[in-house]
Amino acid sequence: MSTPLFKLSSNAQDQISQLLGKNQGAIGLKIALNTKGCAGLSYVMDYANENNIEGCELVNDYKFPLYIDNKAIMFVIGTEMDYVKEEFGERFTFNNPNQTSECGCGESFHV
Repeated sequence: MSTPLFKLSSNAQDQISQLLGKNQGAIGLKIALNTKGCAGLSYVMDYANENNIEGCELVNDYKFPLYIDNKAIMFVIGTEMDYVKEEFGERFTFNNPNQTSECGCGESFHV
């Protein structure tokens, strides 16, 4: 069985659908990586639109189009994204099987 490129929990899908519904120009979600922080890489989420999806892989497994930046693919294969509600807030989380370390604050990671 092959490893999925990128997995979204049902909580993440529901939250993203709500956010996309509030943004008229959005056609989906775009995931990319940025070089940032003490560990090297951080996730970047953006509304996908016709102007920023060139150079992206389209994943059609969800309620909306998911675009993964081609430069990020080898670093995110098998990643699971969730949306969690905690006592003091709500946030998206990433469980990346390729990750070997992360910084102390959890904002960046290394593969």
